Amino acid sequence: MDIFRTQTTLERIGLRPGQKVLEVGSGGGRLLIPAAKRVLPGGEVVGLNLLPNSTKQLQERAAQARVTNLKAITGDAVLPHFPADTFDLVYICTALGEISDPQAAIKQCYAVLKAGGTLSITEMIPDPHYQAQDKVCALAETTGFEFVRVEGSWLFYTMNFRKPVINQS
Repeated sequence: MDIFRTQTTLERIGLRPGQKVLEVGSGGGRLLIPAAKRVLPGGEVVGLNLLPNSTKQLQERAAQARVTNLKAITGDAVLPHFPADTFDLVYICTALGEISDPQAAIKQCYAVLKAGGTLSITEMIPDPHYQAQDKVCALAETTGFEFVRVEGSWLFYTMNFRKPVINQS
């Protein structure tokens, strides 16, 4: 079941070769390590974890899997860690409810995404920190994201948003 959910989530996120991707709350890399392979050739992934032990575990698992286009960072998702307009895609899978200030984290995602970039949020039952679709949508839209689509049911869904492209002509 876990492999099915991993593959389904990765397909819903919409990873493509050449993308620069950030996973907020990547843990030991259940999604990030296969994501790193999906963005090849030319792509790279970064995992942001609050706990140093998770970052270390991610680095060890990436080395075991011989994944070389993955970087692991320790830091709080509500604080800036990357320059603006760095990533093509940012995703959060079953970690949004564990973040101390989800709105601040979504604002950081907005800041580091390139114009036209994607924010993807996945939630599933029985996660004890499950976030309902209406709450996720409100957090993203309040920050300025445009809703793109939701896939799955309320039990296991992925919701994608887009950072608008602003014409400065």
